[in-house]
Order: sequence, then C-alpha cells, then structure tokens
Amino acid sequence: MGFTGFFLILFLIVHASVNSLIFYNDQGATFNAAASFMLHNYFIRFLEIGLFAAFILHIIQGLLLWRQNSGARDIKYARQVFPREIKWYSRYMGWLGTFVLLFLVMHLSQFWVHTKSELYFNGPTVDLYQRMKAVFTNPVLFTLYMIGLISLLFHLLHGFQSAFQTFGINHKRWSPIIRGIGICYSIVICILFAMMPISFMAGWLQ
Repeated sequence: MGFTGFFLILFLIVHASVNSLIFYNDQGATFNAAASFMLHNYFIRFLEIGLFAAFILHIIQGLLLWRQNSGARDIKYARQVFPREIKWYSRYMGWLGTFVLLFLVMHLSQFWVHTKSELYFNGPTVDLYQRMKAVFTNPVLFTLYMIGLISLLFHLLHGFQSAFQTFGINHKRWSPIIRGIGICYSIVICILFAMMPISFMAGWLQ
C-alpha cells in the first residue's frame, strides 16, 4: 500500500507540473505541445502501463485493508473512542478513497478516453486546452471536481506519512518533519489542481 501510494505521490507532481503549463495563458499552445509530447512519446506510454497497474493495486490494497480493519473485531464497539492524535480523515480513509476513485473515473472519462481515442482509433484530434475549458466551465462538473479535490487533499494528508511509515521511517525526530512535508505537499498539489478549474470558471484563462 505504501509503495503504490508513494509512486502515485510522485505521479501527481509530474501531472500537476505538466497541467500547470495552462497558466502561460497563451490559449493553450504551450500546454497542448507538452500534452502532445506526453501522448505520443513511447517511453511515457510505457510508464502509463505501470501507472495504471499502481492505481489498480492501490485500489485493491485499500479495499482489502478496509475489509481487514472492519473485520478485526467479532463484536463491534458500541462507540469507538480514538486517541486525540488520530485525525478524523485517518479514520475515514476508506470513504475518502472511494470518493477519490469516483473522481478518478470522472477525470479519465473527461480527458484520458478522448486522447486515447485519437491515438489508437483514429478519433478526432483533441485540443486538451479547449477540452479543459469546456469541462471546467460547466457548473456541475466544476462542483464535482472541487469535491473530488477536497477528498484527495484529506486522502493525501494521511497517505503521505503512512507511505513512509510503511518503509519503516517512524522516528520521533524524523516523523514530524515528514508530517510537515506531507502537509505542505498535499496543500500545494491540491491548490494547484484546484486553481485550474477556478481560473477557467473565473475567466482568468482564455
């Protein structure tokens, strides 16, 4: 769980960096050029296989862990009391993960499916910048994206440090540092992703 989570953490950095090219505000020229390179580069397409494998494994591991934790006691607590240091989002990682999964399915259906139709089935050429503009200026989709990113934020707040704990990095000196880095990472990544639909919806990007 920690290994696949750490891999996905690195992926989010790359994904956010490439998508941030929309902020050049040159009507998508820079962003579309980078997206076209990513789409047609064989090495990137090979890595994409590993990425999907990591997503699937992470989802399966999460479901198994959720089931294992739910079945840990034959007799359920009438009211379970958690230590104060355990955050609420740590207790509801299963639900947060479910919301993130639904968000991922929506995201893939809006963008990934269209680019792969162009690449493998001679579908129409996709202007991803205009596609982003159309999706993010739709009030319903905009709202769903915001909900998805909030879920991702809390999922990362717990998952970042948990990934390092899985690798045995759990020390009174280093754990607070890792926790701080994880908080900064989670907030920056999610704000960066959120600013994309917000910028289109507000008319800052044309």
